[in-house]
Amino acid sequence: MTRKRSVEPHEDYGFFGPESVTWKVWSYPTSLTVGFQRAVVVEELDPALVASVDETKAIRNRPRTRYDRTLRYFAMVAFGGSRSTLKAADVLVKIHSKAIGTEPLSGDPYDANDPKSQLWIHLTAWHSILYAYEKYGLGKLTPAEEERYWQECAVAAELQTCAPEDVPRDRVGVRAYFEEMRPQLVGSDVARSTMDHLLHAEVMLPPMPALLRPVTLLVTRVLRAATIATMPRWMRTMSGLRQSRFTDVLVTPLLKITFRLAHLNRRLELMMLRRLSPATVPVVAPVLLGIPPATPETVTPAEGRRRYGYAKPAEAHLEWRAKQRARVFESGTAPSDAGIVESEPVLGPIA
Repeated sequence: MTRKRSVEPHEDYGFFGPESVTWKVWSYPTSLTVGFQRAVVVEELDPALVASVDETKAIRNRPRTRYDRTLRYFAMVAFGGSRSTLKAADVLVKIHSKAIGTEPLSGDPYDANDPKSQLWIHLTAWHSILYAYEKYGLGKLTPAEEERYWQECAVAAELQTCAPEDVPRDRVGVRAYFEEMRPQLVGSDVARSTMDHLLHAEVMLPPMPALLRPVTLLVTRVLRAATIATMPRWMRTMSGLRQSRFTDVLVTPLLKITFRLAHLNRRLELMMLRRLSPATVPVVAPVLLGIPPATPETVTPAEGRRRYGYAKPAEAHLEWRAKQRARVFESGTAPSDAGIVESEPVLGPIA
């Protein structure tokens, strides 16, 4: 049980704060469950991204810590204090400097820090979180709220190497972006296998007592069905994912009721999150429990970078990134793991 007195307040409200639409949507239990699972599954259709994921084998060899660290980062962007989140964004550039190589289908080089790749990840996440909230949560936002949501999405993009001006500012623009991306997506064998693996949420959970395993399996199967139900038919066909329309219809009211009941008890939400992603609990707990930060202010990413001395992500660690490219593309050696090691105090251990 998470108690208020055991929760450490954030330094400030970060980049959004309690009046933001981001907090309204992302603090609902749909976000870090179905929404996040949808994001990490759908993004695998990008050949460059899945090539980097497959190269590291992290989601196969250490799926729990990989999921835990990624979920913590996304939660930090939405809820974390500005200083700690900027630190995480900075170290993420160094982590991504390792994710470089040659995409096997096209033979083209890939780089996880590429702005186009980062925009795909960013928009897939923010769209998936909102879609899950609309389908299994409290329904559609008002036009004013949705406009603000996409404005806040552009603010969050300043923590990635992508350009905020490339972020669509409304639903029409987001749909146009995904239609533009559609011809570039590939349901390769690797993509299909990776997506199926990520839809088995039990691989992300700690070992369960024998008594709880049937319940765990049932819950993760429902989450799988709920996530697939959010995917358009063309995407399911491309991904090799089969699910009946009956299941799509059946899972919706079930999840709506479940998430509504969970949301009535914030401590229950945190207990569920602790099981799924323990590293994310300290980020989310102050928000769910209404614990104010040490300084009740929000800042922009630009203000935070000036205050704490960080470069824009697109301009960060350029010399280090060049060294990583030289190791891989010129010397034919493996890239350094220094960024991952440096990230452990920020995002959590890798093992």
